[in-house]
Amino acid sequence: MFGNRGTHFDVVTIFPEVIGPYAKASILGRAQKKKLISIKGHDLRRHTNDKHHTVDDTPYGGGAGMVMKVEPFDRAVKKIKKRFKKTRVIVTAASGKPFTQRDAERLAGYDQLIFLCGRYEGIDQRVVDHIADESLSIGNYVLTGGELPSLVMIDAIARMVPGVVQDPSLETESHSEEGYLEHPQYTKPDEYNGWKVPEVLLSGDHKKIAEWREKQSKKKYPLLP
Repeated sequence: MFGNRGTHFDVVTIFPEVIGPYAKASILGRAQKKKLISIKGHDLRRHTNDKHHTVDDTPYGGGAGMVMKVEPFDRAVKKIKKRFKKTRVIVTAASGKPFTQRDAERLAGYDQLIFLCGRYEGIDQRVVDHIADESLSIGNYVLTGGELPSLVMIDAIARMVPGVVQDPSLETESHSEEGYLEHPQYTKPDEYNGWKVPEVLLSGDHKKIAEWREKQSKKKYPLLP
């Protein structure tokens, strides 16, 4: 199979079937065929020990909804965790630290990343405190589950793995240069419905183009704190 080569992404969820279709498409799919990365969904229910495959229960102290149990996540991580030099376990949670491009670059240096996806009212805090290494969020909003956040992060991290994206533009993309987003982009035709491409981009003067792009990046798309 893989040996220790590449970066391994493992997603623990009660809906493992949603991971494969996106992971097999486009750049991620090609990277898996080249064995630069691997992406696999794992069914949390397989790591329960009761006949009903129970993964949630009522919250201590009362309250609405159900909370995902600590035991299945603990068993899943112990089963999935391989003997790599660098493994990181991540909980996807709205209450987690905001995920950034810097995190994508940092996490791309790991051999294995295990994402734990919550549902219902969330995950037992002991998963965050004792099993996971960190908790990450993709925004200040609540989703029905952690599967989409895990795929968002995997996509961003995988692009930082050497060989996945063969493009020098990685260094000048949004969020990658001195705190600014990428400058506006245009392509042919140079005029459509009266909407014209800026003249400087048609000039062939690379110095002026570079200056314009830097100015536009800082002027129009400053990163919010």
